[in-house]
Amino acid sequence: MAESDILARLTDVLAARRRADSDSSYVAGLYARGGDAILAKIEEEAAEVVEAGRGADDAHLVHEVADLWFHSMVLLLYRDLAPDDVLAELARRFGVSGLEEKAARGRGD
Repeated sequence: MAESDILARLTDVLAARRRADSDSSYVAGLYARGGDAILAKIEEEAAEVVEAGRGADDAHLVHEVADLWFHSMVLLLYRDLAPDDVLAELARRFGVSGLEEKAARGRGD
């Protein structure tokens, strides 16, 4: 599988899992348990990313970030959003100083 289309393919799979029996799929089970269960899993994965980031094993860090991204995608689809929405936000910010962007948020923008 080419890395260039992995987000689109994974999005399709995750969307299909929304319609699956919760006993047939880990992701379908997460969807069935609802937003709080998905958020708890994201909290767990984020903590594992921080722990891995403190270590020296780059492969472990990549593994944990992949888990976090995966579960973040589950949340996006649960909320009827998609990775393209995040990519559009990143594109909007591209070329804008991080300091400017942060200041704009402080003004309620």
